[in-house]
Amino acid sequence: MSISLAVTDDIAQITLDDGRANAIDPPWLDSFMETFAEAEKAATAIVIAGRDGIFSGGFNLKWMPTASAEELGYLLDTAGRLVCQVYGSERPVVGACTGHAIAMGQFLLLSCDTRIGAAGAFKFGANETLNGMNLPLFAQEICKARLDPTQLTKLVIQSYMYGPDEAVQLGAIDLVVEPEQVIATATSIAKQLAQLPGGAYGWNKKAMRQATLDRIAATKNGY
Repeated sequence: MSISLAVTDDIAQITLDDGRANAIDPPWLDSFMETFAEAEKAATAIVIAGRDGIFSGGFNLKWMPTASAEELGYLLDTAGRLVCQVYGSERPVVGACTGHAIAMGQFLLLSCDTRIGAAGAFKFGANETLNGMNLPLFAQEICKARLDPTQLTKLVIQSYMYGPDEAVQLGAIDLVVEPEQVIATATSIAKQLAQLPGGAYGWNKKAMRQATLDRIAATKNGY
């Protein structure tokens, strides 16, 4: 399975591992959202972890040219719902970014409350302009919500790619640790966050993020 769920000591870990780039297409989105909903029911806090060397490379660019307009619309709408599901979850969500996080991979990471990145020659960024793609509204909104607002032209419009240390400065991740420590650090933080009063955590999270969530939810076919 490319997406798996394990629950230990009331912490759910969703692991993304297709053995390659964790490329995202409609079946992947459906599977992730189902797994995330299970994690919300089964645990007090959630860790989303990638495979060794990569969190996700984003949408499956081999599949997209073969897709119909209807399929592409479903892809973008479902990706927007996924961002809302993670960003609006009442549970604490910690991203264990084990390597590269590109495009939709980065947007998923930005949706997590706290993001732990791996030290090394890894890349982060929204490369839609470079690939000749229009940025869907959910991606615009999550970038505006989480990244340094003074750097959005460079980061989003100009497809600037950057490494882990710069990612901390730009708001893409919160902490860089050695690769072998990423998941353990994320799990430790999830356990700490799980000790906070859950009702207040969820309420305050929704209160701070509702306007962004509403704008994403109002879109159709990604725009």
